Amino acid sequence: MSSIRNIFRGQWSSNAKLDGKTVIITGANTGIGKQTAKDLAKRGARIIMACRDIGKAEDARKEIVEDSGNENVVIRKLDLADTKSIREFAEGINKDEQQVNILINNAGVMMCPFSKTVDGFEMQFGINHLGHFLLTHLLLDLIKRSAPGRIVNLSSMAHSWGTIKLDDINSEKRYDDRKAYAQSKLANVLCTRSLATRLQGTGVTVYAVHPGVVQTELGRHLSTPLKAAFVVVKPFIKTPVQGAQTSIYCAVAPELEGESGQYYSDCAQARPSRAGRDDVMAQKLWELSCQMLGITWD
Repeated sequence: MSSIRNIFRGQWSSNAKLDGKTVIITGANTGIGKQTAKDLAKRGARIIMACRDIGKAEDARKEIVEDSGNENVVIRKLDLADTKSIREFAEGINKDEQQVNILINNAGVMMCPFSKTVDGFEMQFGINHLGHFLLTHLLLDLIKRSAPGRIVNLSSMAHSWGTIKLDDINSEKRYDDRKAYAQSKLANVLCTRSLATRLQGTGVTVYAVHPGVVQTELGRHLSTPLKAAFVVVKPFIKTPVQGAQTSIYCAVAPELEGESGQYYSDCAQARPSRAGRDDVMAQKLWELSCQMLGITWD
């Protein structure tokens, strides 16, 4: 059983250092994000924790500093459900930071009841996709100037259940929490592909990541039957430390310098679903996302 579980969980280790590098991690106060921050702090990076709840973030920061021995860990307020907050966060980073070498778009919500962001977007699509899409757009010039750089987008195998509903992107005609989540994760995969094409020759690469089935606070909205199913598969559910491994791998591994736009699972390149390889839909989604956010992105 242990060997099967180790293969399933894709453990990865490396002595690669990040001294002198600056890393932004959204949702770094809990779960996969916090464990990713711990690991990259141990590698010597300056860590910027982009978090909505400052109180929880401060508790996590103390833990990260104590665990890593790296004092260069700071907190910045970021609410991905509010484009004003995203713009204020990005404005502060662009003003105060000389460089951003790695952006890890980690934060997210999963299978929550229907609700909308401040700007009227369906919550899962708004946070998981549009919020990070806007954040990346606003920070990209700085990341390019800091090249070589990397962008890691947390997706999920759930993308394979998803369909991009261009005529009902906010799931207002009929809301299914599972389908809405899958749509947002499919959007992550598609826009990773599109962004990779746009970043060719810049020294910045981008990756989509399936962290695995992980026991984190992300599952707080799961229905009772789904929570019961999790109990059945518990031997194969990853801890947050294990779930962070593929994010860390894509942020750090030297061998990925020439790779971009790909989808990774268990610290290895994986094949996304057919829908996740649809570059025509990816372009349509890109254009719609820019329209929804009121931005121009060549």
